[in-house]
Amino acid sequence: MKNKSLVYWCCQVGGWLLYGISVLLFTLATDQSFMKIKYGRLCTGIFFGFLFTYLLRLFLIKNNFLPPIPKTKWWALLGVVLVTAVLYSITNSAFVELTHLYIDEKKVSVEMRAFYNFVSDGPIIFAWVSFYYLWHYIEINTNGNLDKVRLETLVKDLELKTIKSHINPHFIFNALNSIRALVDENPTQARTAITQLSNILRSSMQAETLELAPLSRELAIVKDYLALEKVRFEERLDIEYAIEKETLNHLVPPMMLQTLVENALKHGIGKLKQGGLIKITSEFNNGQHEMSVQNTGQLVEPFNEEGFGISSTHSRLNLLYGKDAVFELKEIEDGIVEAKVSIPL
Repeated sequence: MKNKSLVYWCCQVGGWLLYGISVLLFTLATDQSFMKIKYGRLCTGIFFGFLFTYLLRLFLIKNNFLPPIPKTKWWALLGVVLVTAVLYSITNSAFVELTHLYIDEKKVSVEMRAFYNFVSDGPIIFAWVSFYYLWHYIEINTNGNLDKVRLETLVKDLELKTIKSHINPHFIFNALNSIRALVDENPTQARTAITQLSNILRSSMQAETLELAPLSRELAIVKDYLALEKVRFEERLDIEYAIEKETLNHLVPPMMLQTLVENALKHGIGKLKQGGLIKITSEFNNGQHEMSVQNTGQLVEPFNEEGFGISSTHSRLNLLYGKDAVFELKEIEDGIVEAKVSIPL
């Protein structure tokens, strides 16, 4: 605030001094008989111009006339500026009349002199207002660009944090251990598992450059992920898919389905000795693309939002779709938890 005030006063003082010097140089260049009495009139005009524009600024600030202002206020602003220009001309004329700064010239009425001053000096007020508003609009545009850069940086940071959380390090270690065990027991399955792990890691890295991706791509990642986990859980993990073919080409946030499946496995199946079921569904319903991940388990409240990836999922959906997307995590029946995402078509 102090910096803005300092800039205003520098511009206010410097602008009116520049105006006075410009008038002085122009007059001296065109009128060699520039008398001392005209210096007084010039100084009077600068003083009252400085005073009235300062008062005009206070009025604009107090009455919320600073830009950007709605179109409905433009006529009111024009009226305020016009009144200021008239008062400036009348005050300036009255002062020079009382101080006899026009004594050497042909006598005219104060009204006529005020009119002449309004025609000649009134545009100065309009020019001042134009520069004042131009400055504010430039400032707004600059601040808007800075806010945009900050927002893009924030979004980028959020995306990076989200991507880092896509693949749990524990999953990688578990997958590598499972693959090591398969090397001797089943080399063919071990090679397949290595390919699946490679696909998951590659997709996680590529997700950084994608805003949306086809569901078919995301589903392939999930299938590779669950195939690797099946090696570890064996008979303790059952998997079901209920995917409408029409939804496969619909664009969805990358790695979001993978995150929901990973959370279901970690916080649901992984805590049950007997294991359980993971069911993935995708369908179109009432203009929404609904994706859900159901798992055997219980929703214990209060739960850790970061652990369930709720905060990350909410943030990504809000950035991409605003209020048009919905994320729900609830226990739909005894022993079954559902994480459901609804995004607009």
